[in-house]
Amino acid sequence: MIELLRTPALSDVKHGFAGRRGGVSTGVHAGLNVGLGSADEREAVLRNRDLVRDALLPGATLVTVHQVHSPDVVTVAAPIPETDRPAADAMVTDRPGLILGILTADCVPVLFADARAGIVGAAHAGWKGAIGGVTDRTIDAMEALGADRSRIATAIGPCIGRSSYEVTLDFVARFTAEDGENDRFFTAGREGHCQFDIAAYVAARLAGAGIGRIEMLDEDTYSQPDRFYSYRRSCHRSEPDYGRQISMIVL
Repeated sequence: MIELLRTPALSDVKHGFAGRRGGVSTGVHAGLNVGLGSADEREAVLRNRDLVRDALLPGATLVTVHQVHSPDVVTVAAPIPETDRPAADAMVTDRPGLILGILTADCVPVLFADARAGIVGAAHAGWKGAIGGVTDRTIDAMEALGADRSRIATAIGPCIGRSSYEVTLDFVARFTAEDGENDRFFTAGREGHCQFDIAAYVAARLAGAGIGRIEMLDEDTYSQPDRFYSYRRSCHRSEPDYGRQISMIVL
């Protein structure tokens, strides 16, 4: 059974945060791996993408991008062939039937909706994209289509949790140099390290951009190997590769 997590904040639009349950992949990718960039069998990945698409909205078209940890956003007006995926880390659309899909394996997936205007968005916020403003640019792109940020509701899906995300002091310095108040997203860890609450940082960026409704699922990808893929967990286990899960939204 495919597990799609949903949130009340986005109850007016079809959406779902998928994990690894269900699917046809095996081995280290076992489950619903949708990562075309993984070393998994391509036929299995394509089958998983069809399965998760149909779990959300049968007959719809799944649209993804080639994610590169950037703040770049694509406005989607028509289906994008898999072979022509643009390099970007967020998408927005006002076209019904186009599922916007963001892939993650610890990074933060964010779904956006202005249900009244009929405009949705999805963003992949790794730490580089988050500090670079990928969520701010997604909001701007939605407003360019006619959305109003005061009406936009957002949901932050499964991602690596604070207790699982150890970073160096040099890493912390990048964020505090941007804004001294960013130190509130870090807590002391072992010597020379801190624990980073990236989901809280992304939520603060959304709030600072004027988003009034922000829901956080509070699901740690690293600590739940039976439910979610995790890049960092795979590295710690010295596994040869890792799978990706998908977060989706559609009009």
